[in-house]
Amino acid sequence: MSQHPKLAILGFGTMGQAISAGLVEASGYPAGLIHAVDLHPAAGKARAEALGIRLSREAEAAAREAEVVLLCVKPRELKDLLDGLTAAGALGHRPLVVSIAAGTTLAFLADHTPGATPLVRAMPNTPCAIRKGMTVLAPGKGVTEAQLAAARALFEPLGRVMDLDEKHMDAVTGLSASGPAFMFVILESLAEGGVQCGLPRAVAVELAAQMTLGAASMVLETGRHPAALKDEVTTPAGCTIAGLMVLEDGRIRSVVARGIERATQVAAGLG
Repeated sequence: MSQHPKLAILGFGTMGQAISAGLVEASGYPAGLIHAVDLHPAAGKARAEALGIRLSREAEAAAREAEVVLLCVKPRELKDLLDGLTAAGALGHRPLVVSIAAGTTLAFLADHTPGATPLVRAMPNTPCAIRKGMTVLAPGKGVTEAQLAAARALFEPLGRVMDLDEKHMDAVTGLSASGPAFMFVILESLAEGGVQCGLPRAVAVELAAQMTLGAASMVLETGRHPAALKDEVTTPAGCTIAGLMVLEDGRIRSVVARGIERATQVAAGLG
């Protein structure tokens, strides 16, 4: 597979636009090799023009020309899209097909694409839009290392990329893809605590956000367990342990963990 394969992005919403921007602006991917498709192209016209990529409603034409087809449509739209492409012979040349649809298994993708189509399931998250994202890839049977590398190259400009077995993908969806929403609630709560103690709201939000960013970066950059880092902040009879006891009274650990568990359960049914 070429370094910059012809790419069809089917679905030009938030993630389709984020991936396109990351490829063109951050990795130098030639814009002329990207053909984005959307049922309502007017909504993304300005973004496509700014990036210099083609945007149309022509899913079959885009797929026929592509070496890699990236599926960025909603799970409920995927069956009709793939069945239509397969019936039209638009996937007959067996391009690499990468799907970001939550809850949609590799088996489902195989059932709705021609036999021997190389398939990769991907789960990015919304921070990919600012290139601070996390994407997990699960390759299907027969996917070569070169094809998996091509899939990684789509997401590496957007943040971190990890390969995992497909059995973990629903949990990845519940934690990594839904997680930003949970963190926004926690950030909002932290800021509200600052406001309650007299901080101006804008100051409280900035402090909470930067503190969260710094704490997360410490985990990633040091490789140390969060509990060990927590203990270093928690001095005997200090203010931090006093605050932590209140959080433990509210069962914060189990509530957050159960939230991830529930999101994972729902993710499994989306396909």
